[in-house]
Amino acid sequence: MLWTTGNYHWYLKQSLHFGGLEENQLVSLLWDRENLYRLHILCQGWHYLFYEWHWTTDHGLGENSQHVANVAVIDGDKVLVTAFQHAVVPPPMCTYELQLQQAVNQVAFHTDPKHSGDMAVLDADNRISVYRYGQSTVNDPSVKFGAMGGNGFKAAVETPYLDKTYRVDVSSSSEVMNPLGLQFLTWLPDDSFLVVGQGQHAAQSVLHHLTAVPHVAGAEEECLNLRLSVPVDGEVISLYCSPITKTVALQLTDRRILKYLWEASTPVLEPWRSSSSSAVQFPYCCVQTSITRISGEEVILGLTDRCRFFVNDIEVASNITSFATYNEFLLVTTNSHTCQCFCLKNLSVKALQASLSSAAAPNSETLRKVERGSRIITIVPQDTKVVLQMPRGNLETIHHRALVLAQIRKWLDRLMFREAFQCMRKLRINLNLLYDHNPKVFLENTEIFIRQIDSVNYINLFFTELKEEDFTKSMYPCLNGSSNNQPRQHPDQKKVNLICDVMRVAMEHIDPQKYCLSILTAHVKKSPPELEIALQKVHSLRESVTPDVQAVSAEEALKYLLFLVDINELYDYSLGTYDFDLVVMVAEKSQKDPKEYLPFLNTLQKMETNYQRYTIDRHLKRYTKALGHLSKCGPEHFSEFLNLVKDQNLYSEALKLYPSSTQEYKDISDAYGEYLIQKQLSEQAALIFARAGIFAKALDAFQSSGSWQQALCMASQLGYTKDKLSSLARSMAGKLVEQRKYAEAAILLEQYTQDYEEAVLLLLEGAFWEEALRLIHKYGRLDILETNLKPAILEAQKSQLIFLDSQKTAFLHHKSRLQVVRELKEKACENLQDYEVPNCPELELFSETSSVVTASDMNSKYTHSNSRISVRSSKNQRKAERKRYSLKEGSPFEDIALLEVLGESVRAVETVKGEIHILLKQLVLFGYDEQAGALQQVLEEVLQLMETSVPEIWTPDLQQSSVSLVLGPNSTANSIMAAYQQKRMMPPVVQDPEVLTPPKFNKNLQWKLHLLQ
Repeated sequence: MLWTTGNYHWYLKQSLHFGGLEENQLVSLLWDRENLYRLHILCQGWHYLFYEWHWTTDHGLGENSQHVANVAVIDGDKVLVTAFQHAVVPPPMCTYELQLQQAVNQVAFHTDPKHSGDMAVLDADNRISVYRYGQSTVNDPSVKFGAMGGNGFKAAVETPYLDKTYRVDVSSSSEVMNPLGLQFLTWLPDDSFLVVGQGQHAAQSVLHHLTAVPHVAGAEEECLNLRLSVPVDGEVISLYCSPITKTVALQLTDRRILKYLWEASTPVLEPWRSSSSSAVQFPYCCVQTSITRISGEEVILGLTDRCRFFVNDIEVASNITSFATYNEFLLVTTNSHTCQCFCLKNLSVKALQASLSSAAAPNSETLRKVERGSRIITIVPQDTKVVLQMPRGNLETIHHRALVLAQIRKWLDRLMFREAFQCMRKLRINLNLLYDHNPKVFLENTEIFIRQIDSVNYINLFFTELKEEDFTKSMYPCLNGSSNNQPRQHPDQKKVNLICDVMRVAMEHIDPQKYCLSILTAHVKKSPPELEIALQKVHSLRESVTPDVQAVSAEEALKYLLFLVDINELYDYSLGTYDFDLVVMVAEKSQKDPKEYLPFLNTLQKMETNYQRYTIDRHLKRYTKALGHLSKCGPEHFSEFLNLVKDQNLYSEALKLYPSSTQEYKDISDAYGEYLIQKQLSEQAALIFARAGIFAKALDAFQSSGSWQQALCMASQLGYTKDKLSSLARSMAGKLVEQRKYAEAAILLEQYTQDYEEAVLLLLEGAFWEEALRLIHKYGRLDILETNLKPAILEAQKSQLIFLDSQKTAFLHHKSRLQVVRELKEKACENLQDYEVPNCPELELFSETSSVVTASDMNSKYTHSNSRISVRSSKNQRKAERKRYSLKEGSPFEDIALLEVLGESVRAVETVKGEIHILLKQLVLFGYDEQAGALQQVLEEVLQLMETSVPEIWTPDLQQSSVSLVLGPNSTANSIMAAYQQKRMMPPVVQDPEVLTPPKFNKNLQWKLHLLQ
């Protein structure tokens, strides 16, 4: 007899009966010195036996039955069964015990998921006792309650009954006595049994497939028919049948894995093959095996007594103390005293290996700390409980967060809101998940949710936990990687407001009296809170003529509102309803002194209705509403109205309250216009004045804003005389000239003052040659052609020549200097490569006479100056930015400054092409062909120079670097060093990437005159 102890109780685990024959008597019995659980036995007839045991947990394997979480413990001639689905009973106690006639050696649970609570018990006499659930109405005397039942309590746990007892006889009479000759009893889904026996040779086993035969009348016990005996080339050390895939796997001492195809017409054994068709062999012998699916592929899991964990022949971890599979989940306990949970549906073996080797985040739902030495006993299906056993033997139940969330998601998918809510409330899962898991389904089934919860307190608890955050993306992301990507049904609406509205409508439809407090909560929880509507509902409860016995009273509802909302805020909202009975009712429930609020309320009640509401709104700082009420109080209160508008800047709202034909509208517009003028918005003020008919102020405002056309319109409205209009036009023309708006000033002088000579001179000053020529011919002043026009166009031709010459000279100078700077930088990069200094940014590569510098040096050199600049004024900051790209020879950013200046030169020449085209036409018109030809030729040469130089200045490398800089947030040390090794110039670090972009030439403008070529 082999005994063991746990939780201060001695268990008889194995009984070996050697019989009474002399040749079977024991001579020597010795435990192995290396393997703690190996026993050597020598019999009288020189018959040598050795046994090797390992610990295993016998538990129900199914998932859909109500008896799936049963765990059996052998204790002599008893089997102690604990139903963990109903209660966690600490050993050595149990839910119930099975009393057998002989000592028990093995227990096997049925592998059919529908009958996973049924048990087959193999005793020392090689008899199998089958216990089943549900078919017998008579209590079995061999089944007794343990820790449950008795003492006047009625047990809610169903117990099994002894169905049949079978005699197992697979050995011939000539064989030597071999206790425990039958091992690894397995109950297959088709009600047949597998057992492993000893073969003809020492290193050979036989797999016996047993089936029940019809009962023979008169026989004391039934026999099992030997359907098939399959010889196994090697000793079987473990056997496992998966209840899901119905696959049977055997492990041999040489660590090979065999698959038994028991469903075939002729069952056979074949090697277990992986997805790559190679035979699977564990690197070490495993004491616990299991079968599951990883990413759809069926694999075998193995755990050695040295904590090494294998998937097929791949070692994925070396610190696992126990494991269990449940649905698509794998749970493991580790030497670091943690319990980890993995979803195998979308997880590869490599990813599992990586997850087990790296420490998960402390707040990850996959990891949970457990007590030292904990081992997984069983997982309760359709629940969230994981039962662990400590080294001493006591039990502990945990609710692993990953399993909890998976179960909640399943309940929500099946619309089992009550189960999900109770679990979330008990285990402190945020209730936002009820909606966030699938918003569309929740909104479509709100009434089902309310009817299932059926508790005002629970619904209020749900409301109070609501937040705008999506908890499926923040707190509870999906473990299997498939996040909730459902599109929001109402993207323009806030989540909390949407839920409150939908649930409030559903509750009002089901039973508004019963869910009164929840409806109030829905109003208060919204953003902004609908406190006025909530208060009106409380008031309507008070005025209810036929109160329902089950309905909530007004006082109770108000007391509940005060629990949700601050009393002072609620008092203000009640005052805003203009209902004094409601105000008094709220004030009475508060801690306010009646001397504070009663005099104020009495004063209000004496006022006229609109003025009373105005006073309340102003007291509550609801000024827009206050304006509306005050506008109805009559003209005697208009001065007060206007003062309020000015104080609160409510001009737009005030204008909507009066027709545009009234004097009040005009007064408000006058004040609004003055306000806009103070804000330096003269043109908008003028529009307000003009709309209200205040033309004099509108004229001044339009003049200030430079809108001379509108100013002339206002002068017309005011009935200005011709002289007065002329004076006004001359005044405005002077201002336009100051702003260099010569064409507009010329229009005023010609059309409103008839001073066309002055108008022509202004047009000539602004280089509007064609318009000036039109006026000269219109008024017949051809003398101006000789005195003013021709000298002006000749002067303009000289100015343009000087401008183009200066641009050409500067362009050539800057271009040559840029070439020198780039050559110096390339030499510096070569020198840097020769030194092979890895930390190159630490070098100072520039001197007073060269501008050679790397981007990192530039940044480091200017760090301190930038910190000083940050405290200066914006004007000084702009000045500092201009200084940053200095043209001074040897400055670190000289090449950038040169690029900037060269780009400005090109753009300046491009700008004057249109002006020169018009000037050329005037020169030709008056016979100055020589001057026109010279100007056209110079411009053509300058443009050709610039167009040919652009590719040399803005090289392709430079343009590419403006898109992807070598240095920057996306660069690595390797990419930066590669740029040096390729002898590439470090691209300049610039604030404005447009500097590195070449300027564009407008080819569509035909500026040249053909007759000059």
